[in-house]
Amino acid sequence: MIEGVPAERYAARFKAERAKLRRAYCTVFKFWRTCGFKPCAKARACKGDATVCLKRGATTISRDKQWEARQKILTATPQSAGPPERAARECLPSELCR
Repeated sequence: MIEGVPAERYAARFKAERAKLRRAYCTVFKFWRTCGFKPCAKARACKGDATVCLKRGATTISRDKQWEARQKILTATPQSAGPPERAARECLPSELCR
């Protein structure tokens, strides 16, 4: 058990939150502007493989900008968010590429 959540369930929720965050960061940093996947440009949001997109784009974003984006996400995190979701949101965008 990790913070009152069974380990398998914690890991699944943590993984799901990381996937959501990848897509959110791709959208926040507007990687869709240079993405070759047309649905991204049409939606003005990440609609493709967020892991590949973030891995490619995170190197172009300064650590300060990544930190600012992370802080905004942490501030917007609802009080009701569980421990796995909070732990995932502590990661910087560049850390989500792994």
